Amino acid sequence: MFKNSPTVDRIATHILAFEGESKVTFFDGNFSEYEEWRKQTFGDAATRPHRITYRKLTR
Repeated sequence: MFKNSPTVDRIATHILAFEGESKVTFFDGNFSEYEEWRKQTFGDAATRPHRITYRKLTR
């Protein structure tokens, strides 16, 4: 991820985040505010990377 990047904060005024479980979240604010909101919303799980699981393909 982008760690404390002032350039990203100036460019990103809105964020469309594709979270786990195919959930799309719209956030109105810069990247630093989004990271802070995400930590408050998801707690410790927001900072830990997790593996994506896919559904098995069937014919």
